[in-house]
Amino acid sequence: MSNQLQVKPIHILLADDDEDDRYLTREAFHQHFPVSKMSFVEDGEELMEFLSFSGRYANAGHNLPELILLDLNMPRKDGREALREIKASDQLRHIPVVVLTTSDAKDDIETSYYNGANSFITKPSTFQRLSEVTKAIGQYWFNVVTICEHEVEGK
Repeated sequence: MSNQLQVKPIHILLADDDEDDRYLTREAFHQHFPVSKMSFVEDGEELMEFLSFSGRYANAGHNLPELILLDLNMPRKDGREALREIKASDQLRHIPVVVLTTSDAKDDIETSYYNGANSFITKPSTFQRLSEVTKAIGQYWFNVVTICEHEVEGK
């Protein structure tokens, strides 16, 4: 029996400054959801450029993601600030944001939910556990909930 789960394609945007974490998360998702597309940014400023089709993403020809996985601790603009901007934007607030970070601090958890995070997950310490977590994230966001279809003006 295959580990792969049949799902509709979904575009996931992972915002994480750690190259190893990006690679491992991509591999873990690909195990279970090979038809899904993953895009990557390395900090909060790049995340906001991606989402606003500006800067290096002005002519990139991409679509908004259906799900954002957000690390909190990134350079230039951290995930906390980016989360507040996403949820304050009429064009972006519909996108579910799952905080996926090394932090398990009570303040980070409370602040993330207060600022509009849809889930808060502390990054697992092993690839096996990361695979289990990504499978659960995917099953929930790809198969259980209905994702908001939202057109971006001017796109």
